[in-house]
Amino acid sequence: MNYNRKEYSEDELIALYKGILKPRMIEERMLVLLRQGKVSKWFSGIGQEAISVGSAMALEQDEYILPLHRNLGVFTSRNVPLDRLFAQFQGKKTGFTKGRDRSFHFGSNEHHIVGMISHLGPQLAVADGIALADLLDKKEKVTLVYSGDGGASEGDFHEALNVAAVWGLPVIFMIENNGYGLSTPSNEQFKFKQFIDKGPAYGMDALQIDGNNLLEVYHTVKQTAASMRKNPRPVLIEAMTFRMRGHEEASGTKYVPQELFEKWAKKDPVENYEKYLLDELILTPKAVETIREELKAEIEEGLQTAFATPMPVANRQEEIADMYKPYVQQPVAPASSAKTEKRFVDAISDGLRQSMERYPELVLMGQDIAEYGGVFKITEGFVDKFGKERVRNTPLCESAILGIGLGMSVKGKKSMVEMQFADFVSVGFNQIVNNLAKSHYRWGQHADVVVRMPTGAGTAAGPFHSQSNEAWFFHTPGLKIVYPSSPYDAKGLLNAAIEDPNPVMYFEHKLLYRSISQEIPDDYYTIEIGKAKTVAEGDDISIITYGMGVHWAKQLQQEMPEISLEILDLRSLLPWDKEAVRNTVAKTGRVIILHEDTLTGGIGGEIAAWIGENCFEHLDGPVARVASLDTAIPFAPPLEAEFLPKQRLREKVEAILAY
Repeated sequence: MNYNRKEYSEDELIALYKGILKPRMIEERMLVLLRQGKVSKWFSGIGQEAISVGSAMALEQDEYILPLHRNLGVFTSRNVPLDRLFAQFQGKKTGFTKGRDRSFHFGSNEHHIVGMISHLGPQLAVADGIALADLLDKKEKVTLVYSGDGGASEGDFHEALNVAAVWGLPVIFMIENNGYGLSTPSNEQFKFKQFIDKGPAYGMDALQIDGNNLLEVYHTVKQTAASMRKNPRPVLIEAMTFRMRGHEEASGTKYVPQELFEKWAKKDPVENYEKYLLDELILTPKAVETIREELKAEIEEGLQTAFATPMPVANRQEEIADMYKPYVQQPVAPASSAKTEKRFVDAISDGLRQSMERYPELVLMGQDIAEYGGVFKITEGFVDKFGKERVRNTPLCESAILGIGLGMSVKGKKSMVEMQFADFVSVGFNQIVNNLAKSHYRWGQHADVVVRMPTGAGTAAGPFHSQSNEAWFFHTPGLKIVYPSSPYDAKGLLNAAIEDPNPVMYFEHKLLYRSISQEIPDDYYTIEIGKAKTVAEGDDISIITYGMGVHWAKQLQQEMPEISLEILDLRSLLPWDKEAVRNTVAKTGRVIILHEDTLTGGIGGEIAAWIGENCFEHLDGPVARVASLDTAIPFAPPLEAEFLPKQRLREKVEAILAY
């Protein structure tokens, strides 16, 4: 192997040697511990250490790195304390996830590392978000993110590279091309010859390097990063390498031809670099022995500390509390009594504009939201007022933009991501339920992201523009969900959602946009998330609902004046107001839960079960649900009308009262 030391001093070359030797020695120790049952699982990076170490050591210490399974060298290069690292591997509370996640599935802002989730691709967009935040703050920084050749088959890879190129984000996309995705060889993953062919297609520079040559990796990344800081842009670096052990130890290596092992064993990055330093008399055998002894002592000390730490004791309250960033909302009242009649759509726009004024760190992202103002014109005129840096048109890539929101949060930014229609969130589902929702619980990083969701039927828009999909997220701890039914609530809850540092799904019914209006405060104000509102007092029966259901219930109230209906608007679905539900059940003794979503698996089922468990003594009849049919939403207006629950509400009210 040819090494070119260029202008690097002997001290720098020795530091690189210590850097690459440390993860190799840790790995060799871990493989022993794995066989002894003291570590549950291990993804080996033996043979690939030069990529992690060379690239990590080439960056500035405060530049973020987003590693994968085989990037132990990133953590050691950033001087992560070994006792905490080993505690992490063993599921101890002194690890970075308090025993809640394993391996390198964690981040540490102290060390400027954001760890992976098992889905491989989503962290690429998170890197985009970190780089965007630096760009907006005029910081000359780069972000480094890794992908394997197999993981690059994920759609997240395409989305992240495309957005980075379009937005000129200073991200180094390091592709560790080791020829296999678990057991699947490259020729069954893709047809192109090399990843650098992809760079020009995205409009970015692409470089190919020998991933086993520590100096080549280090120099390439160092020079590339220096250029990117002055001229922000993404760069793809393909590092050619080979994995000398299985994808994980349990999977073995029988699927790999033996001649490949023989070929790549000769290119071992640790052995070859050590030999180079010895041949150049930069190190002596005695110095090598001393370095190894020092590293061995450090590793053993870290292991003993980790072994001596007991396994975590479960604390239910702590587990539940850590799903969310601690936050106590203090509702903000309007500063004056000034009010103006506003439609639902205008109230949302008003709240968004005032939040942009209140939070300079807030960035809006979505398809067509800039000059065009969004398909519903909610952000019309925002570019003129706030500029295109903060009001950003996005490519068609919901997953990437949601991941960017998390990356922005890492750097202290707030994000609002608009789904053009709530239906389209399905292609960003993984980012929401596995990344945004779980990041605080896993490693203490909150996701300060609001996802606006234009939702609902009634406009004859068919199966893909009309769905009520709030129940998809209701099942996911770590998220909050709000669903206003009036202009007053729309503005107050949107402001509250943006203020809250946790991820909030904000549902806004499209049919309400221009069909209802109300006098609302001109000033900024918030409504407490998690608090329901009684919109009509009654004694005979309670209708618990939200969104369009509130208006259906109010219409029925006018049509049946002989019945005293109490209407409770939940407003927030996660968390939902159990106290308000208990009070209305106790008051009337008869309950209907109404929602536009389909019946099976809808939110009404959970609320009905809770009432049955906690309010049974107050009931004078069964808890009933009224919801849409268990079908997709049809297009033709007569079919859509039959699908929706509105016409079945009267029948259910009459049946419950007659029970």
